[in-house]
Amino acid sequence: MKKNMGHADKTIRLVAAAILAVLLIAGVVKGTLAIVTAILAAVFVITTLVGTCPAYIPFGISTKGKGRRGGSCDV
Repeated sequence: MKKNMGHADKTIRLVAAAILAVLLIAGVVKGTLAIVTAILAAVFVITTLVGTCPAYIPFGISTKGKGRRGGSCDV
């Protein structure tokens, strides 16, 4: 799959996953909501590691931005 997540998007997802994990560990969420929260946190971590958000694909969304080519440095 083509990568469609930028650095900021990945950072936000990891922070959100960490917050959800803390809520789970602290016992703030329980029952079915805890299961949904754990799944959501796992999805955030997996999509961050892969660099692709499947929900972005049908809409053609990419937060990756345009990278430089050729490795030159404009100083």
